[in-house]
Amino acid sequence: MQIKLAYGKEGLEIRLPDNLNLKVLESEYISGLADPTGAVREALRSPTGSQPLKSLVQADCKIGIVLSDITRPAPNRVFMSALKEELAPISPDRIVLFIATGTHRANTETELREMLGNQTVDRCRIVQNSAIDRDSHVLVGRTRGGKDIWLHDEYVKCDVRILTGFIEPHFFSGFSGGGKACMPGLALLETICRNHSVKNIESPTARWGVTYGNPLWEEILEAASIVPPTFLLNVSLNRDKQITGVFAGDLEKAHARGCALVREMSMVPVKEAFDIVLSSSSGYPLDLNLYQSVKGMSAAANVVRKGGSIIIAADCWDGIPEHGEYGKLLGEAKDPQSLLKTIRAPGYQRQDMWQAQIHAQICRKAEVYFYSRNLSDEQIESAFLKPCHDLEATVAELIRKHGAGASVCILPEGPQTIPYIRR
Repeated sequence: MQIKLAYGKEGLEIRLPDNLNLKVLESEYISGLADPTGAVREALRSPTGSQPLKSLVQADCKIGIVLSDITRPAPNRVFMSALKEELAPISPDRIVLFIATGTHRANTETELREMLGNQTVDRCRIVQNSAIDRDSHVLVGRTRGGKDIWLHDEYVKCDVRILTGFIEPHFFSGFSGGGKACMPGLALLETICRNHSVKNIESPTARWGVTYGNPLWEEILEAASIVPPTFLLNVSLNRDKQITGVFAGDLEKAHARGCALVREMSMVPVKEAFDIVLSSSSGYPLDLNLYQSVKGMSAAANVVRKGGSIIIAADCWDGIPEHGEYGKLLGEAKDPQSLLKTIRAPGYQRQDMWQAQIHAQICRKAEVYFYSRNLSDEQIESAFLKPCHDLEATVAELIRKHGAGASVCILPEGPQTIPYIRR
């Protein structure tokens, strides 16, 4: 059997024996829309739970458009093409583009041009969130749980706030899109850390596909609603990164419509856990570093048995990465258990601790083999992972280890397909 894994920009072909106890899980394929820009334009004019965007904008408004960063395959160029058309009467100097980096690094000019196109970069003012810069954020209120919410000051001052993004299952926030463009996208580090707390991450409802009842998602919605977005523009994508649906209008109502479609399209039930799960990290740009590859690990961990084996293939052209605290947290711990003990200490707070926490939890459930052409064995081992240089040979080795009838699951698209055990 020949299988193509989503890996980097080109993909990765592997061949496995036909006689394996093997299940390949992929999300339902929906063809991309024939006219994606036209579909976005129509959604802006006939939104869910809102007036058309054009009727919400006045000539003297300051408009903020929030866009995903390089770590997300959001169709930012399509968004901007349709939005520019609807906002045509507005002077360009009254429009600011906010890049929702959250705690990620700022995007380079080359990346911005790839994401947005030369014309947009040359003509529009672009502001990238720096979560560690308190001076660029303002306290906008507190959640019902008493947590301070700090958001980017310039975004808060905009008269019209447009959140964009794409919806996919998320490993602890339920689904992406919606209010995540605002928080964590434009939030201060302290606000993000409080939301991504040890307690919230360890909640049994902080998982793939769960929104209401998920403490992280509910707080994200609450935080975004303190300074209400004027309009939401979200899409769903297929494995080819083509737009399959457009959900625009009211923050909560439009996002709920999108989540319903994506849940049906992307979440696949299975009867029981597998001995071995081989997953990608969804290819470019989602597999740019080890940090982002935890999502692929988490998708596999959803259906691997305790004591089983996970194999992940991710390009990691951006390394661990060097920015942030994730790599440092892994490197400072001797094993997953000691890392979790450190993170769970009362009052402990550090950037990226949530990603390291989930990483450690997965490594305690199963052994994880990691294939990457851009990470050294030393880097992989420092993250409690086992280097894999040949995917086919590793699968064969693990079948010998678990027994001839070992069950194997393949997730070619990585976390774009989320398997779960039907209870």
